Amino acid sequence: MKECPHVPALPRPEPEPLNATCPECRALDSHPVQLRICLECGYVGCCDSSTYRHSTGHFEKTGHPVMRSFEPGEDWRWCYVDLLIV
Repeated sequence: MKECPHVPALPRPEPEPLNATCPECRALDSHPVQLRICLECGYVGCCDSSTYRHSTGHFEKTGHPVMRSFEPGEDWRWCYVDLLIV
């Protein structure tokens, strides 16, 4: 099974969220489907099921590899580099 080397390199504790929702969706008056938080910087963005896919855009701009679900009761993580749920 492939393992993700990016998770052990993440800051501890996790960063505080920079926003309560996706600021780009808010500016576009769009509704984010699900939110993700960047575990490197705390950016909060919408998922790929949302129209604008801002979390993926954040990864493409910054290279920050791991996002965590920012939905209540969920704590799974996604690594964009390794394409793994971690």
